[in-house]
Formats: sequence, C-alpha cells, structure tokens
Amino acid sequence: MIKISCMPTKPNHLFIKNMVCNRCILTVENILDKNHIPFSKVSLGEVELERRLNEQEITAVEADLHKVGFELIDTRVNKIIENIKQAVLEYLNLGMDNQNYKLSSFITTKIAYDYSYLSDLFSSVEGKTIEQYFILQRIEKVKELLVYDQLSLTEISYQTGFSSVHHLSSQFKKVTGLTPSHFKKIGMEKRKALDQL
Repeated sequence: MIKISCMPTKPNHLFIKNMVCNRCILTVENILDKNHIPFSKVSLGEVELERRLNEQEITAVEADLHKVGFELIDTRVNKIIENIKQAVLEYLNLGMDNQNYKLSSFITTKIAYDYSYLSDLFSSVEGKTIEQYFILQRIEKVKELLVYDQLSLTEISYQTGFSSVHHLSSQFKKVTGLTPSHFKKIGMEKRKALDQL
C-alpha cells in the first residue's frame, strides 16, 4: 500500500510510502488533477503542494487514494521508516557501485539521524532489521531480473551488488529455498511486488 501524509512541519507537502516507480508518480498526479489540487512537484516519496489542503480536499484525495490501495500516514516515525526504505532502494540501485559504501553510511548520508537510532526504530516498527529488509529487496530484484530473462546470472549478480554468482546463489537459496535456475523455471508466481514486503 502507498501511504500519504500531511506532516505538520511541512504543511504544503504530502509524504508517500512505497512509491517505487514512475507509474506511482503518474497515479498520484492523476488523483491530484482529478481533485483540482494544485501541486508543483511529485517525486518518489513526496508531493509538493502549491497550498495547504482543507479538510474536505484531504477527505476527497484520501478516498481516491484508497480506491487504488493507498492510505494516509500521520506520524513522523512512519516518515522516517519510509525514508529508510527509500534509501535502501537507492542503495540497491547502485549495484556494484554500492561496494564503495556501507549500507549504514549510505543511509545516514540520506537521513540525519544516528544509525543505531534508525536501526532500532526500523526493527521495532517493521519487525526486521534494516539489513534483513535490504536482503529481501535485493532478492526480489534478482527474482525480477530472472523473470525478465534478459541478463546472465553473472550480469544479475553484478547489477544487484553481489560479489560473485556463487554469493548470489547461496544468498538466494538461503532466502527462497530455491536455486536461481530452479526459480527461473518456476517463473513469475513466486515474485512479490516490492511494495508488498
């Protein structure tokens, strides 16, 4: 589910949970246009409004968002959790370039809190560590690339930041119980959307 919030510190912003693609941006833009809500920018994780919304507008937008599986967030903690998830996805998209950074360092460059605070907060809300969440996202990305069947296993391991095919295969089997080649045979029914993790 995608969640949106009006944060008291930024009354002219909506904060969005689990925006993972450009289709999410287009969906939110269409909903805002339909409700005649003026906005200056929609990006992954945030909408910049041209003015503060009144209660009636929030209710109308919320109803339309709900129809497509979105829901409002209303706490600072949820915004921090979303920022952590967005940072993890950005880190994952670096592929082998992420070897230059530790995940913890990358996250703290994006979010101005001590990593131990962020880690404890994430674990208490999500029921898994940031590292476990990263591994799940990484394996889902591998599944996606396997299903698309356009890259070799070597290319997939490089693109997802694994040091070797062997490392990818052992991590994949540990998480899914299957080898990458067996998963590829089974196909798309095992794949989850990234926003359902």
